[in-house]
Amino acid sequence: MKKKIRCAIYTRKSTEEGLEQDFNSLDAQREACEAYIKSQIHEGWILLDRQYDDGGYSGGTMERPAFKQLLKDIEDDEVDIVVVYKVDRLTRSLMDFAKIIDVFDKHNASFVSITQHFNTTTSMGRLTLNILLSFAQFEREVTGERIRDKFEASRQKGLWLSGTCPYKYKKDEHHMLHPQQPYADNVRIIFESYLEIKNVLKLKQYLIDKKILTRNGKPLAKGSLYHILSNKVYLGKIVHKNKEYEGLHDAIISQELFNDVQNLLKANAVERKHSTNAKTGSLLAGLLYDDKGNKMSPSYSSGKGKQYRYYISQAIKNPIDYERGDITKISAGEIETFVQDDLTKLLHNTYKIQGYLEKYSVEQQKLILDLMNTYQLDKVFLRTVIRRVDLSLNRISINYDIGYIIGYFATMAFNAEFKYTEEVSLIKKDIGFYLTKLKNTSLKMLVMILYIT
Repeated sequence: MKKKIRCAIYTRKSTEEGLEQDFNSLDAQREACEAYIKSQIHEGWILLDRQYDDGGYSGGTMERPAFKQLLKDIEDDEVDIVVVYKVDRLTRSLMDFAKIIDVFDKHNASFVSITQHFNTTTSMGRLTLNILLSFAQFEREVTGERIRDKFEASRQKGLWLSGTCPYKYKKDEHHMLHPQQPYADNVRIIFESYLEIKNVLKLKQYLIDKKILTRNGKPLAKGSLYHILSNKVYLGKIVHKNKEYEGLHDAIISQELFNDVQNLLKANAVERKHSTNAKTGSLLAGLLYDDKGNKMSPSYSSGKGKQYRYYISQAIKNPIDYERGDITKISAGEIETFVQDDLTKLLHNTYKIQGYLEKYSVEQQKLILDLMNTYQLDKVFLRTVIRRVDLSLNRISINYDIGYIIGYFATMAFNAEFKYTEEVSLIKKDIGFYLTKLKNTSLKMLVMILYIT
């Protein structure tokens, strides 16, 4: 008697378009797969009752509910063969494909594509599949590039093609933005009130008291207010990938009002930077940039009872507006440790520092250098002296405010009052390193967690 081989059919469609029809693409895939399984009944193939259908999910990710359930059932040894209409229904990513095959191998499962003949148990079959998936991934990337180009072209024309419309605007069928009342007046109130109140948290409460709310009747969040106050769309502009275009929509505020608000935002940012607030949170928040010049913001994940901190590129959070580079995610602990170590080395580099101490006497220089050599770094000082940290695959570039560093230690040495000014000199330090020749453990870990996805 033939051993029963339990078969599961997996179907997928990238968009939800047409799924409401009585007979849709998922049904067509399933029908074809069922017919194939019936043709193999002499081999002991039987179809499992459970259906695994993912409608509206991309093949470029494994975050699909039905697919995750399928993998779980395979791990529970409830499935012997996965039957798909085409291989790219399973995945369009080579990296994900390797993970899937690994799961299949561990649990003695395999899969069959009814329109393409593959055997995943042989090296030649794996090679053929890799080639096929390479083209599937290439097709997905080219499609993504076409979509991004379409977005950029629409922004250049002053149109708002996709995404949530900015607060106070609505979009017509031609993708033009139009003011929406009473929110258009609310925007002017927000800008003008901020200049008077000079604090976003107090502004938030002021707006609640005045019953100035979102479209959904909820209070405007602190982050939303910062976004509104710095958004050039209210000047009649369209911004895409850090490029600015003239929009076809009407401006809400004047250039003068916008400039005054930006100056106040910058002044408040400097004040916060030099306050004790910098002692908490992610050390390089607002200072770290990826290899395309996009800011990398703090993020968190949890696993096995631990919390892990990362910095994530804006290109991952908003791929339409930012160009994606090679570095999209990096461990917070590793990059922060590296920057702290490098700043310590700079303070201990007597030869380099002496080049900035020419106006001081020899005795004064010695006092300053001694203080630098014994100084224990704190987060407030570090965030103050670092202007910017840029990442690339083989280089970390750090901009230091050397004028502040010298002035800070001179003040400590001579017990004088130190007044900070933005008009200080900068020193840019490029730390280049070959990835294959790293000796420092911290740097090795740093390279290991550079995500190239």
